[in-house]
Amino acid sequence: MAERDTGPVVVENADGGGAFVVLCDHASNTVPRDYGSLGLPPDALETHIAWDPGALGVARRMSADLDAPLIWPKVSRLVVDCNRDPSAPDLIVQEGDGRPVPGNLNLTEAGRARRIQTVHAPYHAAIEAVIDRRLAAGTATALIAIHSFTPIFYGEQRPWQIGVVFDEDLRLSSPLIGRLTADAALTVGINKPYSPADRVYYTMERHSGGGRLPAVMIEIRNDEVATPAAQRGWGDRLSKIFEAIAPEVRESGNAAA
Repeated sequence: MAERDTGPVVVENADGGGAFVVLCDHASNTVPRDYGSLGLPPDALETHIAWDPGALGVARRMSADLDAPLIWPKVSRLVVDCNRDPSAPDLIVQEGDGRPVPGNLNLTEAGRARRIQTVHAPYHAAIEAVIDRRLAAGTATALIAIHSFTPIFYGEQRPWQIGVVFDEDLRLSSPLIGRLTADAALTVGINKPYSPADRVYYTMERHSGGGRLPAVMIEIRNDEVATPAAQRGWGDRLSKIFEAIAPEVRESGNAAA
């Protein structure tokens, strides 16, 4: 699988010819050396406040199954959240799950701008480059973002094994929800545990071109993807659903725009 590793961004299977592009906004818990550990102990960087555990493994499996490009930033969301608008107040959080992030306190405007310029902007430029190249080649394209979420958040138990996050565009979300809810053993979140109203849909909104490209965001509870085998299992399961949707994506004509 061809991989382009350019600075803070990785593009895997860049020339994949399938109907989908897979994104993983919170793939990594790496904090660049320049930032130390942001004042956090090592164990904090292993938790969900720093990344989406298991998400990259699922995304990689789907990239392989669907012959899809996969794009992800190599830097922790604690440095800068690539799934937030640059003007968002939680672009660089001062606390995560009740734990202060000392390295993010009293951040100057110059410090904020540096993080945007060195991580956030290159990530979104890489996504744009992949999409532009595909559309120029006449390759119909739909976007899938893979995330994971913690089972307990501020003391609240989350019952869903998987959540589907979407806006008014139902081209991917509707068939995906239909197939997932057909399994009685699954509790599926419909715009749960998050929805676009929570400002978590930035990457999808930015790159779908105002709904021109079909897009959906998937949230998997991270205890469901705690091992490589579980990540492969969910990746294969989701890929089978998207393989069934792919003919409709190819017929949608978005590549002609």
